[in-house]
Amino acid sequence: MYLEISSLSLCIHVQCRGSQEKLIPSWDEAIENGLRELGWSGMAQCILVSIAMCFDAQQSFMAIYSDDYPTWHCTETACTSSRSDICKLPKSSWAWDGPSSKTIISQFGLECAGSFITGLPQSSFFAGCLIGSFLLASLADTSLGRKNLLLLSCLSMSISSIFIVFSTNVWIYSAFKFLIGFWRSSIGTCVLVLLTEKVSTEWRFTVGIVEYFCFTLGYMILPGIAYINKNSSWKTLYVWTSIPAIFYSIIAYLFVTESPRWLLMQGREQEAMAMLNGVSSVENGANLTASLLKVPAAKQKSSIFQLYSSIAELFERSWALKRMVAIMVLGLGIGMVYFGMPLAVGNLGFDIYLAVVLNALMEIPSCVVTYFLENYRRKPSILAFSVASGICCVLCVVVGSGQQVAKVGISLVAFFSAVTAYNVFLIYIIELFPTSVRNTTTSLVRQATVFGNIFIPFLISAGRKNDIFSYGVFGVVIISSCLTLVCLPETTGIALCDTMDQQEKKHSLSV
Repeated sequence: MYLEISSLSLCIHVQCRGSQEKLIPSWDEAIENGLRELGWSGMAQCILVSIAMCFDAQQSFMAIYSDDYPTWHCTETACTSSRSDICKLPKSSWAWDGPSSKTIISQFGLECAGSFITGLPQSSFFAGCLIGSFLLASLADTSLGRKNLLLLSCLSMSISSIFIVFSTNVWIYSAFKFLIGFWRSSIGTCVLVLLTEKVSTEWRFTVGIVEYFCFTLGYMILPGIAYINKNSSWKTLYVWTSIPAIFYSIIAYLFVTESPRWLLMQGREQEAMAMLNGVSSVENGANLTASLLKVPAAKQKSSIFQLYSSIAELFERSWALKRMVAIMVLGLGIGMVYFGMPLAVGNLGFDIYLAVVLNALMEIPSCVVTYFLENYRRKPSILAFSVASGICCVLCVVVGSGQQVAKVGISLVAFFSAVTAYNVFLIYIIELFPTSVRNTTTSLVRQATVFGNIFIPFLISAGRKNDIFSYGVFGVVIISSCLTLVCLPETTGIALCDTMDQQEKKHSLSV
């Protein structure tokens, strides 16, 4: 039976004179008390960290415009645009609408290429995300920390995005997409972990909403940039989104602070106390310093051989392994719909600029709903919205292209439900694992999500002829993945743990 332990404080027992036992607060309790007040400086930190998600969103969905199949028109009377197959017409009988460099399809002459070639760039992007998540995951838990990895990833992603404009064919373009995905892979993880570790339990959902809003903002800005440059080359989109990200990286390097929980886990108590005192009131700061000085120092992980120690630590315990596998399967299903629906808007036969805006607008009510779900149980919330999204995906196949308005409306409901499930899911991951492996586990879950996304471009390409290969697959996968919720515990209201031992004690109490 699940036990509510939101008010439970872990304490360290020491023997005192007269055989009396004195309770000393743990790091977890001291940090919770120190971060209980979220002032203007704390909120400014959260907003500054979350802005990175704007650029993450733009790179995630850039392919909607840069890899789109552009419209064309006939230049000879014998040709009919609505009936003719472009691949069976002589090149002299037709022309692209707009510049020939509008998208990579027209730039690289891929109008008659198979689904493998046209889907390769975005699939390479997700493959880069998959490998990047694996190679970079533990660096945030060990040597680099949350802040440094976030800034390194954002800056490297932006530089790769600028260099992609020099691509001369689809193979070089795909290679650069792989690099962009590689560096982009850690941004969302670092932002989420850094935000939740900078605040107490009661503010966790609030700062999560800030992150989601910034991701939505970046997603909504993208169609505006694309519309302004609709008669320009696809390269313009990458330049417009990359330069602001470089300036952001410089500003964030100067003003963003590191996670106090991570500093303590690395044995850097003085830095952690200075940071915590900076966000606390004078009276609370003095009490916090006194409390922290009584707590035994955390073990410092400084050896290069311990870079990936958090992965080994995670899989040493059966409960953690079982929890990890279950949450990865769940992430694969939810993530496929979350990223697949926006990328498949071109299959709706609707205006591509308006379709993306409508999808982005769905994220706003989703953020509002997510905010009100703060005190609701995580598992039922994820289950309800995931199943709703899956059913709507299947309905998109049933409705077909004959009823375009109804199909667009159903697809928006499917995306709204998937976004809400994904938002709650991200918070759920944070609550399932302790500080010592939190960034690693979050990255591993994102790896599972990205693994499913690698196949999305090919499904979307096949879905141009039959929706069952895109929307049908999306619906079946997300509903099936929800079965793993049976293996996972409820985490609503539980304070974050710092070590695997603390998390294991809570796991034993909840069984």
